[in-house]
Amino acid sequence: MGRAMRSVAAGWLALVLLSGCASSDGFDGDLTDDWAALPSPGPFTPEAGVCQVAGFTDTVALDAYAPVDCAVPHRVETVHVGAFPADRAEPPATGSPELRGAFAECDTKATGYVGDDWRAGRLRLAVALPTRPGWAAGSRWYRCDLSELDTTEAAAKVLTRTGSLRDALKGPSKLRLGCQRTTEGGVRVRTLTPVDCAVAHDAEFVGVWRSPDRPYPTKDADWAPLYAGCRSVLGRYVGVPDDADLRLRSGVVVRPPGAGRWRVGDRGVRCYLWLSDRTVTTSLKGAGPAGLPVRTK
Repeated sequence: MGRAMRSVAAGWLALVLLSGCASSDGFDGDLTDDWAALPSPGPFTPEAGVCQVAGFTDTVALDAYAPVDCAVPHRVETVHVGAFPADRAEPPATGSPELRGAFAECDTKATGYVGDDWRAGRLRLAVALPTRPGWAAGSRWYRCDLSELDTTEAAAKVLTRTGSLRDALKGPSKLRLGCQRTTEGGVRVRTLTPVDCAVAHDAEFVGVWRSPDRPYPTKDADWAPLYAGCRSVLGRYVGVPDDADLRLRSGVVVRPPGAGRWRVGDRGVRCYLWLSDRTVTTSLKGAGPAGLPVRTK
């Protein structure tokens, strides 16, 4: 009984202190009118060199931003964060010079980050922007995100990986594109499947050709520069002259980015040599004319 009375008395005293009139030290009993107002939500800027468990999204909101150490299983790694001018009123539209400029910077930064052109590996680069509410709050960043793919063909899927991509292509790597086995569809190559170069194969990744800023190829005439560019890359890779005989030494497979990626500024075309008449069991890098002779049939 005594304990209960003491509890009631303590509660009554607290109520008096909270609701009483102004005291001699100026306390007026209102616990809220002396607090500073909470600040309005402001802009945030993501970090570089961190990873995201969730897959890539075109826009990123603060409440969805959850960076993790890249040792944790993840699907996206941020390799660089750039900024648009602070006085820009609206986010850049797809296909705009500003967004293409952002992709170009991301392209350069990603290549430096992994140690070689990121297209030489099973990788995809994409640019993320703030959401419209984030933009209205003052965010002006763009984020350069890399993801690992299971293939570089059209049906590619993003993989969950552990470990950073920093310097991942500086030397030999399972990510690096190399020898391939083709599946043909008519007179064209339908799919490319990676194989060890010691296994019989009829194609090999030879490098990247960067297209000038032109419309996405839709007609046969539009594709001609891509094939010519990749033939030059092929010639340098194998060590054979880039002349009229090159067509008689090897076919070529070109894999440009999709039309949507082309609009945002990706102009890197993956190039492959293609031996339509035979297979080999070694890489043809530096093989020279003896390794890639002129075909007479």
